[in-house]
Amino acid sequence: MSADTLEKIKSQIAGHSLLLYMKGTPQFPQCGFSSQVSQILKLCQANYAFVNILENPDIRQELPKYANWPTFPQLYLNGTLIGGCDIVTELYESGELHTMLQQAGVTQEKANFVMAE
Repeated sequence: MSADTLEKIKSQIAGHSLLLYMKGTPQFPQCGFSSQVSQILKLCQANYAFVNILENPDIRQELPKYANWPTFPQLYLNGTLIGGCDIVTELYESGELHTMLQQAGVTQEKANFVMAE
């Protein structure tokens, strides 16, 4: 695993309370699973950062090893991997996700997102 890429991943996760590694962007997702998770975050009125792994092949290759999670998207809350599309969807449908996001202080009246650096 590349030390530079590992440090970049750790920095991104530590630097954002809510971070979504996805294919594409929230405005133009490049896969259905990424689209679904970004839509759920919008419905929860979440403020989050994202990384387009299609534009970051080093992260796309190394993050699954770091996270021990093979697929994308990957959602992190306060440094902890929440999961991928299935888990995020289940948490949303049960109401748990909204509660988690509110408790973490990452929701507001209107959803907002930024690109992670």
